[in-house]
Amino acid sequence: MSNPTAVILVVGLNKSLIGDWSPNLQRFCAEGQVRRLKPVLPAVTCSVQSSMLTGCDVSDHGIVGNGWFDRELSEVHFWKQSNRLVGGEKVWETARKREPEFTCLNMFWWYNMYSSADYSVTPRPMYKADGRKIPDCYSHPAELKDELQSELGQFPLFHFWGPASSIKSSKWIAEATVIAHKKLNPTLTLVYLPHLDYALQKLGPDHDDIKKHVAEIDTVIGKLLSYFDSRSVKPMIVSEYGIEPVSRSIAINKILREESLIAIREEMGLELLDAGASEAFAVADHQIAHVYIRNEQNASRTLEICKRIPGVDQALDKNAQSKLHIDHRRSGDIVLVTAKDHWFSYNYWLDDSKAPDFARTVDIHRKPGYDPCELFIDPAISNPKLKIALKLFKKKLGFRTLMDLIPLDTSLVKGSHGRVDQPVDIQPILISRQDSKDTPEEIPCRKVKDIILAHLFDDKRIADNEKIKN
Repeated sequence: MSNPTAVILVVGLNKSLIGDWSPNLQRFCAEGQVRRLKPVLPAVTCSVQSSMLTGCDVSDHGIVGNGWFDRELSEVHFWKQSNRLVGGEKVWETARKREPEFTCLNMFWWYNMYSSADYSVTPRPMYKADGRKIPDCYSHPAELKDELQSELGQFPLFHFWGPASSIKSSKWIAEATVIAHKKLNPTLTLVYLPHLDYALQKLGPDHDDIKKHVAEIDTVIGKLLSYFDSRSVKPMIVSEYGIEPVSRSIAINKILREESLIAIREEMGLELLDAGASEAFAVADHQIAHVYIRNEQNASRTLEICKRIPGVDQALDKNAQSKLHIDHRRSGDIVLVTAKDHWFSYNYWLDDSKAPDFARTVDIHRKPGYDPCELFIDPAISNPKLKIALKLFKKKLGFRTLMDLIPLDTSLVKGSHGRVDQPVDIQPILISRQDSKDTPEEIPCRKVKDIILAHLFDDKRIADNEKIKN
């Protein structure tokens, strides 16, 4: 008989963030063991979570980042949700082989749609034909989201990402988890709490207000731990990556454009990156960039250009990627990793007046790269509250209007992640009451699957010292 287990993923959590301001985390650490996790490269949400849940390297599960370029469609795909994209056997599938009655509830871990998990809830806004984006979520079974939103109110999508990001989304997810758990009584519960991600990227890990944000998420965590303990559920806490301070962005696509490798299409005076026609372009993803090359004859030249870029620490061709187990058909011909204090922006225009209309909006799917500037309201807007109110009023009247509130100034971003070469105190962690004292201080994140199985089945063979080291 398996032990009910809950895995609480607290984004960005590390040892340096735990202190007197986070009594629940401090208490949980004292009751168990704290281990550092070695994330896969790239240390970004989708890649790390996929490795944790499958036990596979990136080269095997195929999630090379939060986004990639589809060579057949000639389109950049970011933040896709189908679990069928993820190769490898998921932890709940492995557990179900051992115990046919096993069930799993996945609350907001990524690639949460159309999976083999028994129950799931994930963000999924409604995109109306008139241009509106309405907060909502997707669930399996379908009626679960209606039950949750009936009790808790509409999922606070605009507090999950964007300038209004706040503790409200993590609090909603935690409260929804308790409701769903009481109803479904799963064997394994996966919970995703994103709050610290926003604060650490927006303010930087050294900002005075970070302790306040840690205290906010600590309160949410404390309630979850108390609930799980009351139900005899074994909790463990993990984080995906460490967020480090940054002060410099690398506009990788501007550099490739200046080398005449980027193709640009102009529409109504604004510039669009034409990925399919580009000889080489980059999908920027925090401190990682995948560079896709159209013609083999440009490979050597592009690699040399990338190696010369100030702030680029590694330029990995397919051979180098193979040695790091990150090569896959979805990965770029070159994978770039920044040096400390740097991150990659997706920007490709040379004149801000020609930036595409979506550049100044929250649009996670249209941009050919991740844009942390979406966490900010443009400081150049003199009265942002009034501007937002007027735009929302127009939408309510049925008019189409552009929510162009996001700045283009990348210097506003103060924290980033993706690199794996980080100081010990900001590396991600795993906290468990069940951890063996023989477990190494640092565990590869792909071994989290084994540790979850050890929690479920008390199987010391799964999480033994030698297996974790490998």
